Amino acid sequence: MGDLIGLVAVSAPFLMVFGIVWISSQKKLEEKRIAATAEATSEKAAQYASHVQELESRVRVLERIVTDKGYDVASQIEALRDVRAVEEKGSGVQMNFDQKEKA
Repeated sequence: MGDLIGLVAVSAPFLMVFGIVWISSQKKLEEKRIAATAEATSEKAAQYASHVQELESRVRVLERIVTDKGYDVASQIEALRDVRAVEEKGSGVQMNFDQKEKA
């Protein structure tokens, strides 16, 4: 029994140091995990905010189309589709006004 007490007395300081080092490393890892989660969350929040802003602007356009009287709703929707198609494709031919046409 005396040997056990001696072993505990000798190993206790080493176990305490090991425990302190282990706890501090776990704390640093947890702080890094929290920072990474916060960064990912803020990035997602920014993406959601831009998406919500886009949806709000589209709803405003639809509300204007529906509430304005005297306009043909179908033709306005088609006009919006045409504008989006041109903007997305980047279509169009770049004009070179420096050269003159030859007859």
